[in-house]
Amino acid sequence: MNTTENAFHYATGRAIEAAGAVSKPKYHRYQYDLISKHCGRSVLEVGAGLGEFAGLFEGRDRVVVTDVDKGAVAFLEEKFADRPSFEVERLDLDHIDEADIAAVESVLAINVLEHFDDDVALLRGLARLVRPGGNIVLWVPAFPALYGEFDRKVGHFRRYTPRTLRDVALLAGLRPASIRAVNLIGGLAWWAAVRRGGNGSPDGRLVGIYDRFFVPVSRVLDRVAPVPFGQSVLAVLQVLPDGPRTS
Repeated sequence: MNTTENAFHYATGRAIEAAGAVSKPKYHRYQYDLISKHCGRSVLEVGAGLGEFAGLFEGRDRVVVTDVDKGAVAFLEEKFADRPSFEVERLDLDHIDEADIAAVESVLAINVLEHFDDDVALLRGLARLVRPGGNIVLWVPAFPALYGEFDRKVGHFRRYTPRTLRDVALLAGLRPASIRAVNLIGGLAWWAAVRRGGNGSPDGRLVGIYDRFFVPVSRVLDRVAPVPFGQSVLAVLQVLPDGPRTS
């Protein structure tokens, strides 16, 4: 992935995503409840955009919110100015080695990994931002069968299965602590509306209905039993005490 001054709107497809965006409070809380329990006292989110997810973090010692785009960083600085535990930094994921950010217990990447051709290299770079024994927590789009025009428009190189994401983690020298599909209802809805239905992007009206009525069902299903299929894969990857293994 090549980052540019307009990366916030173009390189990650955010302009397309924002065009049909609607409020998804239940979905964001659902994501948070799945993800936050795997995050330590200090958390760094990469590709945070407007900080909708990072803003949910409460009671942490340190929350570092990052993005590559200067406009996004300026917005985040204003958004979190009154929250002393929050830091805002510009971070170019193509040049992580140049980052001057103290390591954290957990790095979080929501819908980021799929934008990079060399996902193994990116995970190795993210591991440098994590204290030994800490976690990289990933939320990525799932299952190649769901790959369609929307994915191409927003610059997705791929969708993952739990198995393929595990393989990438092992190649990056990380220990897969937990990798599973989540959001079964969302996966079925995505197939029907976007992939099978031929829509180039999600319908904002339908997204609103999904958030209101179907996210609670997904929440119950994910809690009751592991699901074999879903819209996303959630992974918790441990950075080994001696750092990422390269062989």
